[in-house]
Amino acid sequence: MLSVGLTGGIGAGKSEVSRMLESYGAVLIDADNIAREVVEPGTPGLAAVVDAFGPGILTADGTLDRPKLGSIVFADPERLAVLNAIVHPLVGMRSRELEQSAGPDAVVVHDVPLLTENGLAGRYDLVVVVDATPRTQLDRLIRLRGMTESEARARMAVQATGEQRRAIADLVIDNDGPLAALEPQVREVWAELTRRAAG
Repeated sequence: MLSVGLTGGIGAGKSEVSRMLESYGAVLIDADNIAREVVEPGTPGLAAVVDAFGPGILTADGTLDRPKLGSIVFADPERLAVLNAIVHPLVGMRSRELEQSAGPDAVVVHDVPLLTENGLAGRYDLVVVVDATPRTQLDRLIRLRGMTESEARARMAVQATGEQRRAIADLVIDNDGPLAALEPQVREVWAELTRRAAG
């Protein structure tokens, strides 16, 4: 089994790359999806988040109000650290369970937004970074995700820089251009991953 860490800044296009890799045959373990799963209603994770942040972060139906929680933690690094200390260990545990259930010849791609920030590169056989310029990231966040410029800049500011990400990368995918330019690069990366998995 080959364990791959996939990361990239917000708006860099990492989700698109992970979808492509999964379509080629990778076993995808998405940290964001798992982070949602571990704070679903009735979970110990949600109970711990409510203990830390109060019942005001719940919607009327008892689910986590992500925008409200986001507005609290992305404006305050200390509060973000509290949230991360609750969620990250739960995500790590669930990710390991999923990886262990993959086959011995599998290419397991862990889609981990904060891989660089949390010093996780050493957990993987190799790290793939999806890279885009800050200008491109900002444009995508405003145009495609409907963020205001200040919201987008605040999200980008709490993440690692492109230089920090590239410093831990074994392979870099440049996603500064159109989608048509992305697929050939991802196919090339997939060929390399399957070659290493077979070796």
